Amino acid sequence: MPVYNKLVRDKILEMIESDGLAYNARILESGELLKEIKEKMIEEAKEFQSTETDNESLEELADVLELIHTALVTLGRTFEELNEVRLKKKKKRGGFEKAVYLIDVEDR
Repeated sequence: MPVYNKLVRDKILEMIESDGLAYNARILESGELLKEIKEKMIEEAKEFQSTETDNESLEELADVLELIHTALVTLGRTFEELNEVRLKKKKKRGGFEKAVYLIDVEDR
């Protein structure tokens, strides 16, 4: 019997049942949820890192975005607030559009 011990999408249990399988699951408390979202975010980022096609990349990015939306609800924040923070950081430090890859910085 495989052991997962991880956050899964809401309809996964229905899919397991439709395959005629049994499972053990529970609903996370809000304090646990944020911790598990962070763990799942790392998992999805690693999956994104290992993608080989644009479509696979898009699928994994969609998972990351879903986790971001869930984290925001858990934190009691909105996507608009997140975007405001993103824009402030971009104005102050820039974005990643120029694809700058820093090799090193010389000591003076």
